[in-house]
Amino acid sequence: MKKLAKVLALCLAISMIALCFGACGGTKDQDENKPADLKVGFIFLHDEQSTYDKNFMDAAKAACEEMGVEYAQKTQIPESKDCYDAAVELIEVDGCDIIFADSFGHESFLIDAAKKYPEVQFCHATGTQAHTAGVANFHNAFASIYEGRYLAGVAAGLKLNEMIDAGEITADKAKMGYVGAFTFAEVMSGYTSFYLGAKSVCPTVTMDVKFTGSWYDEQKEKEAAQALITGGCVLISQHADSMGAPTACETAGVPNVSYNGSTLAACPNTFIVSSRIDWTPYFKYMIECVQNGKAIDADWTGTIETGSVVLTDVNEKAAAKGTKEKLEEVKGKLLDGSINVFDTANFTVKGEKLTTYMADVDTDAKFEKDTEAIENGVFYESKHRSAPYFDVEIDGITLLDRNYGE
Repeated sequence: MKKLAKVLALCLAISMIALCFGACGGTKDQDENKPADLKVGFIFLHDEQSTYDKNFMDAAKAACEEMGVEYAQKTQIPESKDCYDAAVELIEVDGCDIIFADSFGHESFLIDAAKKYPEVQFCHATGTQAHTAGVANFHNAFASIYEGRYLAGVAAGLKLNEMIDAGEITADKAKMGYVGAFTFAEVMSGYTSFYLGAKSVCPTVTMDVKFTGSWYDEQKEKEAAQALITGGCVLISQHADSMGAPTACETAGVPNVSYNGSTLAACPNTFIVSSRIDWTPYFKYMIECVQNGKAIDADWTGTIETGSVVLTDVNEKAAAKGTKEKLEEVKGKLLDGSINVFDTANFTVKGEKLTTYMADVDTDAKFEKDTEAIENGVFYESKHRSAPYFDVEIDGITLLDRNYGE
C-alpha cells in the first residue's frame, strides 16, 4: 500500500508540474500571446495591375513567408462598406488575427470593423485617425517617402542638366511634368519633394502638374502625360498607379521617373529610377508585435534607416552619367540630417520665405489647421503624424487644373 501511495503521489506531482508549465506559457502553442497559427488578412484597392497595390502585395508575400505565417487577401475592394465586409469575411471565414488595408479611403470602414472585433488588430496605410481615434486595436502606418521622392528628383535634375549641356534644351526650358491623382497632402508632399530634389541640382527647373481624379485610370494618366509633353515638359513623373504615364513617355521618347517600382521592362529607353515604400519591414513589425503580445504603435513611420524608403536600380541607359554616385551622396546627407527636404531656405511661397505654417494633423470633419509644422526653418513632415500633411503650394510649381482634369 505504501508503495502504491508513493506512485500515486509521484504521478500527481508530475501532473501538477505539467499543468503549471502549460498555464505559465511554457510552450509556443499554449501561449495565447504567440498564436501558433497566426494569420494575416490583406485588403487591396486594386490588384497586381496597379503598381501601388502590387507593391503592397509583394511585401505581404515576402513578410509572411519570412515570418512563417499564413495570409489571405481581398483585391478590388473599393473605398466603401465593401472594405468593412471584406474585413469581416477575412476574420469570420478565413480566421485572420490581423487585418491590413492599403488605401486612404478604407480607413473609416476599417475603424468600424476594429470596434466590432476588439480581439483582432487592424492596420492601415496612409491613414490619419489612429493617433486621435482612441481605438486601441486600430493603427496607421506610412513612411518618409518624401525623402525617396527627393532622391528621385535629384536624378531628374541631373538628367535635365545633361539635356542642357547637350544643347537639347536651354536652361529656361527645363520644365518637368507631373501626373497626380488628387490634391491631397500625400500627393502634394510627393510632387513638392520631387521638385525640390530636382531644383537642388538644376536651379532653373519648373514643373507643371495635372490631376486625374483617380488613383488608377490608365487612359487619363496617359492623356495627362501627353498633355504635359505637348505643353513643353521634357521629363515626366507621377503619383498615380497605372502604366499610363510611363508608356506615354516611352512612346514620345521623354525621360520618366516612375513610382512604386521599376518600369524598365516596358520603358527601357526612358525609365530613369523609381522611389517606393517597401512595406516588408512594417508587415514584419506588426506580425512580431502580435506574436509577442506587444502593442502595435498607433502611428508608425518607416524611414530610409528602417529599409522602408527605397529606390530601384538606376537605368544607366536613360539616366545622366554619375546619377548613382550622386544619389548615394545625397542619401548620406539625408541620413545624417545635413539635408532636410522641406528646408524653408530652399523655396518660397508667393515670393516670400515661409516662416510659419499650421498643418491639419489632427483630422476632423472641417479639416481645420491645428499644428505648427515649421521649427527652426524646416517644415517637419512625418514628425506629428506618419501620413503626409505638407500641402503648401510653393513657387516654381504650376497646377494646371484643380478639378482633377475637368
